[in-house]
Amino acid sequence: MNFSNLLTNYEEAVTMILFGIGFSNLLMQKNLIKKIVGMNIMDTSVYLFLALKGYISGHKAPIVVDGVQSVEAYINPIPSGLVLTGIVVSVSVTALMLSLTIRLYGRYHTLDLDEISARLKREEL
Repeated sequence: MNFSNLLTNYEEAVTMILFGIGFSNLLMQKNLIKKIVGMNIMDTSVYLFLALKGYISGHKAPIVVDGVQSVEAYINPIPSGLVLTGIVVSVSVTALMLSLTIRLYGRYHTLDLDEISARLKREEL
């Protein structure tokens, strides 16, 4: 096997591993808090990937300093803006999920998704 590409792109490999950890956590766990943590790990890996793709070694942030107005001197600001917007949205979604989890716990006194589902089926009958 040729691991030279993996070694040169280790940042991308780390983001894929983080995404896999978050996704498997989201699928395998029954506890709602652990599922929320898994989704946050997935979000973080996507933001890290976008930040890596937007970074250009040797270039500066797109703030005009010392009169340098050449486009080649700066990084692309769009991935950074997308990451910031995504972070704001994910914090809001996490807050909503946690508030719904608190409501579910208050009603069913458990965070186990299978137990909540079983109790819902019993309530329907």
